[in-house]
Amino acid sequence: MKHTLEALLNHQTLGYQEAREVLTALTQNAFNPAQTASFITVFLMRGLEVDELAGFRDALLDLCTKVELGTHEFIDLCGTGGDGKNTFNISTTASFVVAAAGYKVAKHGNYGVSSVSGSSNLLEHLGYRFSNDTGKLATEIEKTGICFMHAPLFHPAMKSVAPVRKELGIKTFFNMLGPIVNPAMPRYQLTGVYSLELARQYHYIFQKGDKQYAVIHNLDGYDECSLTAPLKIYRSDDELLLHPDDFGYSAVSPDEILGRNDTSSNAAIFLDILKNRGTAAQENVVLANAALAIRTMSGKSLDQSLDEARHALKSGKAYETFKRLIQIQA
Repeated sequence: MKHTLEALLNHQTLGYQEAREVLTALTQNAFNPAQTASFITVFLMRGLEVDELAGFRDALLDLCTKVELGTHEFIDLCGTGGDGKNTFNISTTASFVVAAAGYKVAKHGNYGVSSVSGSSNLLEHLGYRFSNDTGKLATEIEKTGICFMHAPLFHPAMKSVAPVRKELGIKTFFNMLGPIVNPAMPRYQLTGVYSLELARQYHYIFQKGDKQYAVIHNLDGYDECSLTAPLKIYRSDDELLLHPDDFGYSAVSPDEILGRNDTSSNAAIFLDILKNRGTAAQENVVLANAALAIRTMSGKSLDQSLDEARHALKSGKAYETFKRLIQIQA
């Protein structure tokens, strides 16, 4: 590690293989806490290069508990978090809409990073029991169209760096890795990121595989389609810029999609939307994200995808999907 730290502090970067090996060693307690903290801090100061990000990703995938669901024909809707916008649980709510529209969703998530309530906080509060049992997850996705993977159960290697991350108390490059280390290896992905630079890096990494994807970044900083400003999208075969009116919606103000200061209140927003009691702004943002996911899986037009998402929500199917998922926890 001493050699690696000296190189990094001299403004050198890691190659793909070196990044993969160093992170593997780091998560296996090969270095002392001071070295670990120093290594993490370097990337807080300069960010990651693409080869470093790819190497770190593959190290975590090598070490994770794999999930075999019998197919990879499903999608993950997952953002990096860390955008500091404190929205309600948009991607989690949209995930149930997508599942209700007939598409399989294997969502990867964790406790909140920059907000009070991440997807894990929300679902745990509402009665979902985390598990890394493949049989349980396969049953959930078969019967409801959706399952949820609480990241810490699938990435035990992360436990070794958890104390250092907690003591640092700030966002680190590990937050960038969450959306690209889904242990079920979905073929389709809608990934929101908090910066345009990171969106380009994800795009470059995804291009090297066979994944069908859309990497999205709202140009005012949101790691999801917030309808507050133009949305940059990198897809498997192109890139584009969408405005709120491309979805048929008026622009939304940031205040209209804020989350609350406790998990219980955020859970109430989630349920209100699924029960068709949410505000127009909340509903529109959820439908926009769900439509982008449906479009990524199906190849249908944005208008067709929006119609499918809207029907799944307005018909009550999204709420029924959520209820079935909770009922089979018993």
